[in-house]
Amino acid sequence: MDRRQFLVGAAAGSFALAVDPRALAARLGGTPVAYITADLESYVAVLDLETAEVVRLIRTGPGPRSIESMHDWIAVVAHTEHGVVTLLDAATSRIRAELDGFEAPRYTAVHPRRPLAYVTDSASEEIVVLDAERAKVLWRTRVPGPARHVSISPDGRTLWTALGTAASRVAVLDTADPRRPKLLRTMSPPFLAHDIVFAPDGRTVWVTSGSERRLVLFRDGRPVRTLSVGTPPQHVTFAREKAFVASGDDGTVRRHRLDGELVREARVPLGSYNVTFGWNRLVTPSLGGGTVSLLDRNGRVRAVRQVARAAHDACIVFGP
Repeated sequence: MDRRQFLVGAAAGSFALAVDPRALAARLGGTPVAYITADLESYVAVLDLETAEVVRLIRTGPGPRSIESMHDWIAVVAHTEHGVVTLLDAATSRIRAELDGFEAPRYTAVHPRRPLAYVTDSASEEIVVLDAERAKVLWRTRVPGPARHVSISPDGRTLWTALGTAASRVAVLDTADPRRPKLLRTMSPPFLAHDIVFAPDGRTVWVTSGSERRLVLFRDGRPVRTLSVGTPPQHVTFAREKAFVASGDDGTVRRHRLDGELVREARVPLGSYNVTFGWNRLVTPSLGGGTVSLLDRNGRVRAVRQVARAAHDACIVFGP
């Protein structure tokens, strides 16, 4: 594989400007779009959130899998089987940099105020800290297991990661020094954990199961409520006072209140595992069917579009 690194000029502007989407809109005249990874065809599809149409394809290296938005201006793409992380510039829809030196990069959490990405490398059992502005690896923190799903608290001071796809342990890291996370401890959830997501309050963490139809809410590090949900594995995203839980094997997205109470359920194509929210749209791609479903902020399906043979993951950025 040709692993190159190059930077696009100053089109994205300063980080201070980029973290304010409205300021970015004024400067670039852009629009919010969804980036969807097509790992079988080595591209990222760009979907207009208003028209639900694919407006362009961004060619990447082989096997783009997970993707995460960094403050709407950069997308972090993990190529798990190839040991590469790609940074995509949303302002230009081009590759900003390709970084090797990974073994099996999985998922990414983004610092809430800094241009830092925390990428889990399951094969090397590390949390890898990236500076997205400089396209540089800053630090590697060892964890006692194959780190996968990962989430950082809204204040940027704590990071949790599941040590496996059906993990008996969750690692808790101190990110008070955001460039050098420190492993604090591991803990055992009441079942084998899969996805981990901090709620907007910063005290509550939703942990899904990799083996059971359950989800547990931790508050201040302790389990406080267990919910019955869809077939595992489940994935979670938040929209202010709402939580959405996707079950790809059931083809459902369930809307919950932040206390866990179920509000409604929507049907989506089977294989719609991952789910993300932004700009009043919920996006869930289908790994098996290659479709992407757009739902409104209340969890009602508005459109389903074919984008590839397989659509692995999605994020929302502010594109041209």
